Amino acid sequence: MLPKEVRLVEVGPRDGLQNEARTVPLAVKVELIERLADAGMPVVESGSFVSPKWVPQMADTAEVLARVRRRPGVAYPVLVPNMQGFAAAAAAGVGEIAIFAAASESFARRNTNCSIDESFQRFAPVAAAATAAGMRVRGYVSCAVACPYEGPIAPAAVADVSARLMALGCYEVSLGDTIGVGTPGVVQAMLDAVAARVPRARMAVHFHDTWGQALANILASLERGIAVVDASVAGLGGCPYAKGATGNVASEDVLYLLDGLGIATGVDLERLAAAGDWISGFLERPTGSKVARALAGRRH
Repeated sequence: MLPKEVRLVEVGPRDGLQNEARTVPLAVKVELIERLADAGMPVVESGSFVSPKWVPQMADTAEVLARVRRRPGVAYPVLVPNMQGFAAAAAAGVGEIAIFAAASESFARRNTNCSIDESFQRFAPVAAAATAAGMRVRGYVSCAVACPYEGPIAPAAVADVSARLMALGCYEVSLGDTIGVGTPGVVQAMLDAVAARVPRARMAVHFHDTWGQALANILASLERGIAVVDASVAGLGGCPYAKGATGNVASEDVLYLLDGLGIATGVDLERLAAAGDWISGFLERPTGSKVARALAGRRH
């Protein structure tokens, strides 16, 4: 049975913009976040406190958070990789942080220069400090289906990393198909393995559309009782450590699917598409959302 409501987590301002080659100005980031919240997005990932050397696009996250007009009831989480990042997030008055683990040993080493076990040693004090400060902590699992270096990942490995994140105090774990190769049967097998260790109500999914399967995988996840879906407006973003991985699934396309299924989200499709068209215009390229393109064609 499909869920009656789904919480959409908008990752465009962080996961989407972090790989842009040209610097996106502070004012543009702020306006994008505000447009997405105004469209009804209940969660808008707003930046990350990582080293500017590695992710220069996120260097102004503190300034972004200081300027954003925060809507009541909307969460504005940021990615925090270590205690230095946590201190910056705390100083910025953040109410929610995200920590990233990988289900692939090779990806963990390429992405964070440490093993999976070592990454958890870094996360433990961050999660403890966040919990003590009254912040919510969300966990991400990269390579939940396959890895660009190792190939397919065993569902049991994904379940193990997910359970470890929950043990640190994460309220939710988002399972990411980082290179976008998943298909519905493979995804459902992974979700079932994770659900043996983590309550389904505390699981989310995060799909890339590299092989064109993201919407099918989201529907397959809904059929398994998952009611939280990450998506990126206009399909912005990819993975800087996964060669050839194209963008996240477009928020507009996910919303159109959910609307068609009669699943409530509280998000307005026209306003969401307008936000996607606006940022795509700034980036001087077409939106990655098929739904947004169809809406534009209908208007003209």
